[in-house]
Amino acid sequence: MKHRLDELAAYLKETGVDAAFINSPENFFYLTGFLTDPHERLLGLVVFPEADPIAVLPGMEKAQLQEAGWTYEIIGYADHEDPWQMIKDSMNQAGITNLQHAGIEKEVLSYGRSESFFALFDNVKVHDVEGKLNEMRVVKDEQEIAVLKEAAELADYGVKVGTEALSEGVTEMEVLAAIEYELKKKGVAQMSFSTMVLFGEKSGHPHGNPGDRRLKEGDLVLFDLGVVWKGYTSDITRTFAFRSVDEKQKAIYETVLEALNASLAISRPGTRVGDLDTAARQVITEAGYGEKFPHRIGHGLGINVHEFPSMSHLNDGVLKEGMTYTIEPGIYDPEIGGVRIEDDVLVTPDGYVTLTETPKELTIIK
Repeated sequence: MKHRLDELAAYLKETGVDAAFINSPENFFYLTGFLTDPHERLLGLVVFPEADPIAVLPGMEKAQLQEAGWTYEIIGYADHEDPWQMIKDSMNQAGITNLQHAGIEKEVLSYGRSESFFALFDNVKVHDVEGKLNEMRVVKDEQEIAVLKEAAELADYGVKVGTEALSEGVTEMEVLAAIEYELKKKGVAQMSFSTMVLFGEKSGHPHGNPGDRRLKEGDLVLFDLGVVWKGYTSDITRTFAFRSVDEKQKAIYETVLEALNASLAISRPGTRVGDLDTAARQVITEAGYGEKFPHRIGHGLGINVHEFPSMSHLNDGVLKEGMTYTIEPGIYDPEIGGVRIEDDVLVTPDGYVTLTETPKELTIIK
């Protein structure tokens, strides 16, 4: 992790920022190797252009941070102690007293905590360092890619379990429970987000809520799930037909698959990010379903299941080797159901590979 801290410190020096306070558990993990959920307690990392960084977290987790390989100072506080005063005392002891420019994650740091942080200093100017952290995290190294592949394999397994649990009369929640139970047995402690298993007309809602809807012949079945694995996430969507499929459902499915392939076909270094959305949207619009595709084509994928960049048609950024993201076109009709197909994608030197490998051709579950 030292090279990441060094890169952030060099950025602070280059931009004239005296110190940065990193507050999000995800960025804390990225820079320290320790992933934790502090709940309401303060978790933070103070990074300087030249001095060694300081970590602050609940004292009961200090040993775990050290076990993760952290060799710099740790402020491990008890619940009755004021961690902000401890941060100030530690900085004073290190001779860091005159901060004029401080960096924060503007989208993360709460108003209350920003007040507490800036109360430590006088007349400090605020700088956003979140953009730099996003830039660092967007390109994955070999170790990150290896973990993301494992997470994608587990997502594929979840879909397999789901299809095997389908039978006449089973409920969405029963299938969902089977998926998560089998993933727990594989060692998955946490899903990336609330698992979606949607039958029939309920698949016509992009973010539907699983419930007691029972499966019947002719239903479309939509699975959307992912896991958190060694600090990294996966996200897969597959749609199946149960026992039979009508022509309208088939036409929607084939259109979504064509849209997915259109985006994948241009996934390579140098492609404008927004063009991935445009390519898929053009296919769906020309087929007459434009109004039934209400969301962007995808999102960045890594420590967060939804992270930088946002894969909308407005994004003028370009793809880089090592980027990972989702491609997930969909068409939704509340009367007959919806179809979404989603892959996790890695940009390679001359193109892409999909980390998720569950077949995408229309499959009828008998």
